[in-house]
Amino acid sequence: MKFEDVLADLNGFGRYQVLMITLLFIPRVILPLHFLLVNFMAAVPDHRCHIRGLDDGDAFANLTLDQRLTVSIPTQEDGTLSSCRMFREPQFHLLHNSSNATEIPAVPCLYGWVYDNSTFASTVATEWDLVCDRKGMNKAIGTIFFIGVMCGAVAFGTLSDRFGRKTMLLVSYLLSISFGLASAFSKSYLMFGIMRFFTGFGLTGISIISIVLSIEWVEKENRAFIGVLGSMSWTLGNMMLAGFAYFVNEWRLLIIAVTAPLGLAIITWWWIPESARWLIANGKVETAHKYLMKCAAFNNKKEAASKIKLQTLSNVVTVNDKNKRYTYLDLVKTPNMRKRVAVTGVLWYGVASTYYGISLDITSFGLNMYLTHFIYGAIEVPAKVLVYFSLNTIGRRKTQVGTLILTGVCIAINIITPKDMWYFRTIVAVLGKGLSEASFTSVFLYTSELYPTVVRQNGLGYSSFTARLGVSIAPLIMLLDDVWKLLPQVILCLVAISTGLLASLLPETHNELLPETIEDVEQTRKRSVHPPTQEKNDSPLKPLTSEATENGV
Repeated sequence: MKFEDVLADLNGFGRYQVLMITLLFIPRVILPLHFLLVNFMAAVPDHRCHIRGLDDGDAFANLTLDQRLTVSIPTQEDGTLSSCRMFREPQFHLLHNSSNATEIPAVPCLYGWVYDNSTFASTVATEWDLVCDRKGMNKAIGTIFFIGVMCGAVAFGTLSDRFGRKTMLLVSYLLSISFGLASAFSKSYLMFGIMRFFTGFGLTGISIISIVLSIEWVEKENRAFIGVLGSMSWTLGNMMLAGFAYFVNEWRLLIIAVTAPLGLAIITWWWIPESARWLIANGKVETAHKYLMKCAAFNNKKEAASKIKLQTLSNVVTVNDKNKRYTYLDLVKTPNMRKRVAVTGVLWYGVASTYYGISLDITSFGLNMYLTHFIYGAIEVPAKVLVYFSLNTIGRRKTQVGTLILTGVCIAINIITPKDMWYFRTIVAVLGKGLSEASFTSVFLYTSELYPTVVRQNGLGYSSFTARLGVSIAPLIMLLDDVWKLLPQVILCLVAISTGLLASLLPETHNELLPETIEDVEQTRKRSVHPPTQEKNDSPLKPLTSEATENGV
């Protein structure tokens, strides 16, 4: 007997599952509000050098502002004022002859900067002058946050397999809201970086635990639907971020606004069930029985529930040593697991770096940044609807391969398309963004199905770690445009296509039973799955026939 058999008798997608997914939906909406917050929180408005140190003397005082700027700041090739350079002394002769302005030596801004506040009242960049020679520190804000996410993936991956999904989910909620709010009151760049690190650390628990809880409580026929439906929370939050940022243009208030809803998540946590799969695999059969009885009551399956005995549940997941504490080392002790670990690690790196490389570039298409961000979020809705049908028709592997390669193709098209064709480039970029999100939706579900229950959170934690490594590097890749303007896009294109091809090495998991143990993964023969008609006619709580045993059920 398999756990899916028990779920099928209790209705593996009933009101109990719907309630659980709804309760998990709320905190998952918060994730993109923080993961993509750097687009607005650390935005760099137009700026120029402050010229207060050059305003001594009557000659300067009698000039208009435009004339003062002309004699104080050099112009760039496009005729605009330099953002980072100024003259050491006023060059009054430029009022009459500006042709030799490029020959006059200029120095970095001596007295600070003046910022355009028409779009943002304040950002992290304007708070601590993270521009010009210090722009790398501004880009590092995203890197610091995602390093926290990366470390959190490792920690929550192993702790969730050891102490349970529900317990660690609460820890994740508390860490996220505490450090998220604390970061809004940071007094220095160092303090802010530390607070953002731990905010990311906490948020990653919400990300990887909620998807595993959802997948482990539904039967195999509905796993794709649950995976895609849950990921819609990300899309909703992504679109909401554009609205939050538009109406709250002061960075401290913006952080508070996107963090506060986690208070509601903490309240709803009390009604979220623990994973019965995990409980059985860890010898906590009585607690699993309690949750299954609740599931039966919610789903009006009391008659089927009466047939579930504690001894029956003890045999649902066969683990040689239920007192064993699985760690990340168990991921690489056997050959098939090593292969999955190697491929999924690189795959997640490619999916994440591509997605965030596109998502963090919202100012290069000639459109309003709020509108661009909203469109980037909205395109995910049809992309996820399409990926749902793709997952159920052509399978997980082909969907994963196809979405990544097509994302790379879209990036390649924009590389060779002239900048003045911004309308066409925006359409292609939006299409690429939708495909990259489709690949992200697919990889969460796919990876959850590849790893067995006893190390599923470890596997997802490890994969999320490699993903966040890619995300941490993504803002730094954007800095390579100083070397060659197109270099960041070329790198993202190559990463998307190469990781897409690598995904073809993974096994297909569509309509396959979730593996419960590492031994299930290492079995060389393919486990067959009963057709739906047979599953409906045969109660999983009856003794298994020899024929069923032959089929590997």
